[in-house]
Amino acid sequence: MCGIYSTNIIYNTIEIEKKLQSISFRGPDNMGITKINDLTLGHLRLAILDLDKRSNQPYSFGNYHIVFNGEIYNFKDIRRELEELGYEFETTSDTEVLIKGYVEWDKQILQKLNGMFAFVIYDENKGKIFCARDRLGVKPFYYYWKDGDFEICSQLRPLIKESLKISNESICIYLDCGYIPSPMTIFENVYKLQPGHTLTIDIVNKTKTIEKFWNLKQVKINNLTYNEAKEQLHEIIIDAVKLRMQSDVPLGAFLSGGIDSALISAIAAKYSAKPINTFTIAFEDPKFDESKVAQQYAKIIGSNHTETLCNPTQILEMLKDFKIAYDEPFADSSALPSLLLNKVTKEHVTVALSGDGGDESFIGYWHLMLVDKFKKVSWIPYSIRKILSLFPLHVFMGTRPETIKGILSSRDENELITKIFTSFDSLNKKNDYGWISKYYPEFKKLAKEPLQKAADFNIKLWLENDSNVKVDRASMAFSVETRSAFLDYRIIEFARTLPIDYRFKNGITKRIIKDILKNYIPEEIFTQPKKGFSIPLGSWLRNELKNDVQNKLNDKFLESIPNLNIEKFKRQYKMHMENKFDYSFSIWKLYVLSMWCEEFNITLK
Repeated sequence: MCGIYSTNIIYNTIEIEKKLQSISFRGPDNMGITKINDLTLGHLRLAILDLDKRSNQPYSFGNYHIVFNGEIYNFKDIRRELEELGYEFETTSDTEVLIKGYVEWDKQILQKLNGMFAFVIYDENKGKIFCARDRLGVKPFYYYWKDGDFEICSQLRPLIKESLKISNESICIYLDCGYIPSPMTIFENVYKLQPGHTLTIDIVNKTKTIEKFWNLKQVKINNLTYNEAKEQLHEIIIDAVKLRMQSDVPLGAFLSGGIDSALISAIAAKYSAKPINTFTIAFEDPKFDESKVAQQYAKIIGSNHTETLCNPTQILEMLKDFKIAYDEPFADSSALPSLLLNKVTKEHVTVALSGDGGDESFIGYWHLMLVDKFKKVSWIPYSIRKILSLFPLHVFMGTRPETIKGILSSRDENELITKIFTSFDSLNKKNDYGWISKYYPEFKKLAKEPLQKAADFNIKLWLENDSNVKVDRASMAFSVETRSAFLDYRIIEFARTLPIDYRFKNGITKRIIKDILKNYIPEEIFTQPKKGFSIPLGSWLRNELKNDVQNKLNDKFLESIPNLNIEKFKRQYKMHMENKFDYSFSIWKLYVLSMWCEEFNITLK
């Protein structure tokens, strides 16, 4: 886990240092800057493997130079393959393996890599740089490009300059999603390299080429029996966890009340030579607290367990860290307890295993259940459902009117899935979802089963742009490396070959994962109600944050937001403050946007 930087724009060393210093939390162990010809390479190191300074970056091999963020979990296998071809090594790092693998196999090295990565390799002889981002977008990659001038970085903050213009399209999408998906950013001329893609820049001719090296495949269901599938999946998960336990610094695991972190922690505990360290956050409000279940897990697997009681004051104090770490508008409020969890974890370990990614592949999220509910009403003709959506059915169903209306008024599952991931109560007046067809068309094409379609969209859109962003920024804010076994691409690919009823059946979510977990933890323990890693945001907006929200979301600011439906927002705000409905997400989105504008002294228009 590190921070990378590269540019052909002329900056002096002090300017480069200042840019890197602004995100120094990504790599506090070493700052390296190298200027070669017209290219500058910069690196911030969080030392995990081969702690010696010989593995500092930028790292060079002949006329090749690299800056790399991430971990190549199978680097030892690749190293042995290179040694058989005659290569010698001076470090025990994965960085040296990566650059020499590129020299030997060019871009085909990517097919061999199992890991999370974002890197830049400069071929001095050809005057080209080759960049790549891992298959699932675990590691971030931002770049500025205009007329052949470029600047690359792990975060947006070092790329922000006065000449950049706000992208109105991105603001519209943020109003829908609460984040800005790749390849877009909040600025024009600044982009995110999409997961599973490469970026090649010809420095001499000032041209760039983007290519895809990995994607989800057309779903083909295998003919494994349930028990065969369970055994094979169990073996892949064990291998994925063991690969992620390689570290030259202390390692632990996040442990909530959920089954994903329980399974990862249990496997790690089984294959660790000594008791592992586990960490959880406890909440004072029992509606959000899972600590008692996590304690039971820890006792069963024999971990050294650290529990931190979290009160509203501690969480709210994380807002200052939130504004520094999340340098693009990001409205997932679970980022706040994630920051606190990593702050506590850093006091004990530098690497933490995580259960993130299990819900995407094994049908665990509640919003995916809406697709299943749609099946039950889809037989009703659309014209009749459209009329029914106008009635106040939410009164009888205990949910917000927008959700019921959104389900009933959807023509088909594709339209419903789009609504699920762009908010049933969007504040965007434009209602233009052309960006989905342009950048995320896969979910309509690769699967026939509606639940798999929704899961695919979750993987391609939400996982990268919400979950992975939350985890990366929250962990790196305190110089912690987070590793998720469920994001091993082998698990993602294998899960998509399994029948839906192996994963979701008769209302049971993550069925196959739960059956694997029975090997480690009694069923009566892990079937206790899941609370989710959330905070009482709705209450805080009515109380602790009320005055600041009112001050920041004034008419002048609201009128500056492109395509914001101000009247709709004010209605939602009023109903939320009167405790009639929970519109905390709508309010939080705009509150976060206002904090971002304040942090960077930016006016939207």
